[in-house]
Amino acid sequence: MKKNVLKKGFIGLTAMFLLGACGADSAGKGSTEKSKESSSSSSTEVTSGASATEYTDPSELKDSYDIIIVGGGGAGMAAALSAKEEGMDPVILEKLPVAGGNTMKSSGGMNASETKFQKEQGIDDSNDLFFEDTLKGGKGTNDKELLRYLVDNSSPAIDWLDSMDITLDNISYSGGASVKRIHRPHDGSAVGAYLVDGLVRNIHEKEIPLFVNTEVTKIVKENDQVTGVEVEVDGKSKTISGDAVVITTGGFGSNKEMIEKYRPELKGYVSTTSEGSTGDGIRMVEEVGGAVVDMEQIQVHPTVVQDTGMLISETVRGEGGILVNQQGERFYNELETRDNVSKAITALPESYAYLIFDGALADRAKQVDFYKDQGVVIEGKTIEDLAKEIDMTPETLKETVDTWNKAVKDQSDTAFDRTTAMDYDLTTGPYYAIKIAPGIHHTMGGVKINTKTQVLGEDSSEVKGLYAAGEVTGGIHGQNRIGGNAVADIIVFGRQAGTQSAEFAAAAKK
Repeated sequence: MKKNVLKKGFIGLTAMFLLGACGADSAGKGSTEKSKESSSSSSTEVTSGASATEYTDPSELKDSYDIIIVGGGGAGMAAALSAKEEGMDPVILEKLPVAGGNTMKSSGGMNASETKFQKEQGIDDSNDLFFEDTLKGGKGTNDKELLRYLVDNSSPAIDWLDSMDITLDNISYSGGASVKRIHRPHDGSAVGAYLVDGLVRNIHEKEIPLFVNTEVTKIVKENDQVTGVEVEVDGKSKTISGDAVVITTGGFGSNKEMIEKYRPELKGYVSTTSEGSTGDGIRMVEEVGGAVVDMEQIQVHPTVVQDTGMLISETVRGEGGILVNQQGERFYNELETRDNVSKAITALPESYAYLIFDGALADRAKQVDFYKDQGVVIEGKTIEDLAKEIDMTPETLKETVDTWNKAVKDQSDTAFDRTTAMDYDLTTGPYYAIKIAPGIHHTMGGVKINTKTQVLGEDSSEVKGLYAAGEVTGGIHGQNRIGGNAVADIIVFGRQAGTQSAEFAAAAKK
């Protein structure tokens, strides 16, 4: 496949995926049934983006492969590429009409420590500091072995991506991080579409079959070992055998029944997740004896546009944006962990807030261009003009911004003890505001795995031949996921799943 054709198709789908939560359910509560309906309709609507020729033709689906990867998001593609590097014959099966999944919706970046890009830019970081920041963010409940593997393998993962011309060298702050650690594309744009585009390009260059509109409905297990999957494609059911199966189907943020089952108080919350995030993989793994952990740990992101479910990247706050209430006053440390910022917004009388930033920040954070295109950014020539546009007292908002600018100059936020992302003041017009409130963003619970990504049962014994990676798994993030760790999770553990499943498959052939 020619690279230019592939790239054009995937960039053309960026907007659709970034607004996909709204498509899944305007109230953020898409059920499994609704997702199926949406997936079906999407397959006929996607005519100007990725065409059928950009994916493997359904007629080419074979009866067996070395490794079957269920889910075509970032973790699945990372697993496939790693398995291919090990000499295996992997296949990717994706239920939606396009690849990318929830990865496409990621607007921030990838956390990594001790990277070559940090060193080049004079950023002093360490794996131990990354570990401690994440453990603190997760309230000490993270699976420490999984977390240790994540941080220790984050820098090699950045190098691995860079070796495939997926370069994340623009580094900034993210909530819960002590130093600049979140790695973004060179121009500072959203990581999701860039990452998916690069991974798919490499999938095609390495001739790895990637099937879409191919829904896995069951994991097949015989004689105490996973031997394949059952799929539905072109209206027909088929059993495909494999020496190993890797589950990378994502979380359950768009399955309202599962959300309400584990967290009834989140009923009615808007969701930012992909329409494919319906918990299918978790269900199938449980059916073959896999255990789950932390299912009640569901992350709410503080900055979500409520009528569309569009997430406003933490990058905006990481580049110096502030949050104000309807009275035009700051009310919390904007770069605290997501759970705490969300609680602070929900506790406001109006239960919403405004994200305030200036023209210079908009130039640095390229995601803002997309937000403008989608009509969610309110603009004012001066800060007083902006205040009038959002029904605030101009003098109050002006005083708030002036106080913040002085805090940046003095490097001392006496109001809320913010210590990170204070590199830039807000002094360059025009000025902007985005109205936000919390929304469901990430399900931190899921399938129980070990550092080899082997799926484990309730007794911690491995389910032979079955591996899992990405948001479908649980335990890594504890009670709160640090911004930037989702992409780190899918790449680090996606690679490991590909490597370990390949090792298992190779042993099975002997």
